[in-house]
Amino acid sequence: MISPDELRYTADHEWARFEDGVVRVGVTDFAQDALGDVVYVQLPTVGTTVVKGDILGEIESTKSVSEVYAPVSGEVVAANGLLGDAPERVNEDPYGDGWFCAIDPTVPEELESLLSAEDYRALTAQ
Repeated sequence: MISPDELRYTADHEWARFEDGVVRVGVTDFAQDALGDVVYVQLPTVGTTVVKGDILGEIESTKSVSEVYAPVSGEVVAANGLLGDAPERVNEDPYGDGWFCAIDPTVPEELESLLSAEDYRALTAQ
């Protein structure tokens, strides 16, 4: 499984990338592989305020439904509308076109409490 070094991770299998003042969020390669073929994505509404650990939305696959959680607190400033017509992007490119949403963090330091790529790899190797 791929876990890019520049990202931070949650134990719930979300990734977070801080860029241009916002935190882009998605599900990891490990998560999309475990889910199987993604058939539907429920995205958060832009403008929603979230607290770290809040539910952002859901991902439905041929195997199950999984919730996606906020890795940081803040305001949702973007949602990946491409997933509405092509939810399979989560499977095809989880760290690129398969991103879920972007959050303007109110507590940027929360990123530091997330797992490093090395720690996430150790978690998923168990």
